[in-house]
Amino acid sequence: MAETATAVAGISAEHGDAPFYLPTGDEVELFRAAYARRIPVLLKGPTGCGKTRFVEHMAWHLAQEHGRIADEALVTVTCHDDMTASDLVGRYLLNADGTQWLDGPLTRAVRTGGICYLDEVVEARKDTTVILHALTDHRRILPVERLGTTIEAHPDFLLVVSYNPGYQASFKELKPSTRQRFMAVEFGYPSVEMEAEIIAHEAEIDGLTAQSLAFLAKQLRNLDEADVIDGPSTRLLIYVGALIRSGVSAAREHDPALRPGGHRTIARRGPGGRCPALHDHRGPGRRYYLGEICDPREYHVIGDPRDLPESLAQLYVVARNGAQPARR
Repeated sequence: MAETATAVAGISAEHGDAPFYLPTGDEVELFRAAYARRIPVLLKGPTGCGKTRFVEHMAWHLAQEHGRIADEALVTVTCHDDMTASDLVGRYLLNADGTQWLDGPLTRAVRTGGICYLDEVVEARKDTTVILHALTDHRRILPVERLGTTIEAHPDFLLVVSYNPGYQASFKELKPSTRQRFMAVEFGYPSVEMEAEIIAHEAEIDGLTAQSLAFLAKQLRNLDEADVIDGPSTRLLIYVGALIRSGVSAAREHDPALRPGGHRTIARRGPGGRCPALHDHRGPGRRYYLGEICDPREYHVIGDPRDLPESLAQLYVVARNGAQPARR
């Protein structure tokens, strides 16, 4: 079961308020339908596109509707390759009185009926994720071998996992026996207009600057599709906007971290000369001009692609000076 949605990510929500999230498809309705039937949910999408913010947003609203404490409604675990089953389920700890059992985050959510969110689940070892199988079918149980017992999941418990299919290597894909236990929702980056809206809201910057950042991101992601650079995430653009709002000066030619890498051009292939798509200009008061990149395969890079403005600092310089369609 796979549905597609586009999401945007922010930085943080004010204490007590719902985490800000801008729906762009039917992902909210899909999640609510899955929660109503307690169907595990798999979120797929690139880094910084809004997967975690979406889970926080939904957990907050569901907690309000069910009279739960919002801070206890979501248990988040960042998975990694050293994580063991005990890190999720729990372990015995030594204290002055001997040993004491301590529930892991997964066990706490199973007992209390929270949403357990396993971020980047494919980073975890296969012998760790296999403990999820009994929780993600009709049994809804968690075997705890060290206690010699089995815990039945609370009626409100829901398991949500996420991963970045473009980042992880193919050998880190979820096993079919695990993947088919989830309803999958695929996330992507939003349109320029919607991304500008979320950047302006989260970074608290003016709409024109947010539009410049969103426009630049769209062009760089086209280059990402051509395997030239890694395109920026919405989260990165928000950080850039926050720097702009803080008044960080773009005219720091003495700072190598903020200095553009020199003259670089991306040009269209074909007869009739080169049609500039992106220029990296040096000198005060100069701008970057970005052309419309419809098909990344039609472009090639003159110079070192590592010098393209993909870093946070260089993105900031671009946004500060303005990103506009190329003049032909």
